[in-house]
Amino acid sequence: MSGLLTRTLILGLTLNLLVGVAGAWAGPPTEIAKQVIERALEALNDPSSQSEVRRQKVKRIVDPYFDYQEMAKRSLGPAWGKLSAGQRHEFVQLFAQLLEASYSDKIEKYAQRVKIDYTGEILDGDYAEVRTVVVRANDRIPLNYRLINEAGSWKVYDVVIEGVSLVSNYRSQFSRIIHESSYAELVRRLKTKVSELTRAG
Repeated sequence: MSGLLTRTLILGLTLNLLVGVAGAWAGPPTEIAKQVIERALEALNDPSSQSEVRRQKVKRIVDPYFDYQEMAKRSLGPAWGKLSAGQRHEFVQLFAQLLEASYSDKIEKYAQRVKIDYTGEILDGDYAEVRTVVVRANDRIPLNYRLINEAGSWKVYDVVIEGVSLVSNYRSQFSRIIHESSYAELVRRLKTKVSELTRAG
């Protein structure tokens, strides 16, 4: 995985859940996000729980608000349409495992080191983009969240950091592997990566 992709995962999939709210968002997507942030922070800062227990609590809070299928579908691109229902289910599960393995051990490290400035929200029918800036020591990183409304529930389907989309980044990597080899090879590599990250964590 590229350094930029790793940075995107760490910031995009943890900071939006684990930092204090600076300012106020306007609109349903931000109200949902604020509720998730507060619940996640409460679980993360529970001194009576061990680190792994806290991570599992945060995962249970966060998962309902991430549309892993939409993220996986967009990341896979045209190849998605060629998969059977069983293959799609397998890929979504593998993609979700990849994201979790990539960010879970970073959560606690970043929780106390940043704050977020909320700079705007764009609503376009069933889609929304919440714009923020991650403020760290000597650093300001534009970080936007793309959400989709599914039956009245807003869920994150992409994260954009410094103008680079997590989904687009994955799609270019996945497309290259499929083009140079095969979809089966992509699945094999993802399983290997998840296994390596899990052992390292």
